[in-house]
Amino acid sequence: MLNYAFRGVERFWFPLRMLSLQSFADINMEFRRMQIVRGLYQVGGDMNGITFDGQDAGYRDGNSYLLEAPEGLVLFDAGCGDTLDQIFANMAYWGFSPDDIKVCVLTHAHFDHAAGAHLLKKRGVKLIAHTNTAEAVAAGDERCCGYLYHKTFTPCEIDQCVEGGERVDVLGVSLDVMHLPGHSMGCTAFLFDWEGKRVCVSGDVIGTLLDGHFGWSGSFDFDKEVYLESLIRFSRIDTDMMLPGHGMIYFHKPRRRVEEAMNNALIEWR
Repeated sequence: MLNYAFRGVERFWFPLRMLSLQSFADINMEFRRMQIVRGLYQVGGDMNGITFDGQDAGYRDGNSYLLEAPEGLVLFDAGCGDTLDQIFANMAYWGFSPDDIKVCVLTHAHFDHAAGAHLLKKRGVKLIAHTNTAEAVAAGDERCCGYLYHKTFTPCEIDQCVEGGERVDVLGVSLDVMHLPGHSMGCTAFLFDWEGKRVCVSGDVIGTLLDGHFGWSGSFDFDKEVYLESLIRFSRIDTDMMLPGHGMIYFHKPRRRVEEAMNNALIEWR
């Protein structure tokens, strides 16, 4: 008999009993080497086993994405720092050297997304982030949430600060900056066109699929009212792919997921 898993309106089919242990190992290895579309890869993230920081399917290491831009490699989010060698190993499978990372774009300042930034900066990587995120990363204070992981956030300076509404050229790719505070006050989505698709790197603005609708609410600068306004604005945006801060990528009508999150916020937060 096949196993099925259901939750809400989402339906997933897992023919688990048809797979051997070796098949699971092979699948896990391929996940670690995941190409999303040509020139765009997921190279970090412990929720789906691409990296590992001591907990299976955890929230200790956010998703990191690698873009093969015309003028060099762009990394979106730096992870927790302790998995950077794993990220580099996943890059190496596709023939990429960490020496070719020219820019790292941070979605927000939380430890699982930004704690590796200081290590990249030491390698000469240019760091880009929203002004609020830049302030938090430079301070390394509670806004970076090291306390959640019982670790110390190493601060560093962001090289280029951006604001919501800007369009910035990053190694030959135009990034549209959408500031979406609430989960943290620096939360930012970055949108760009790639391979004929509108792509959004959304960080933790939307909760992990099958595990809630919103980003974690324990941050020092979490704000429900501001978050709701951000969700309303985000729900008006059409994209083809949404690359979240944790868990699975949205390949089919991501706006539906954002609208679902907004609807639940309207119900729960007013």
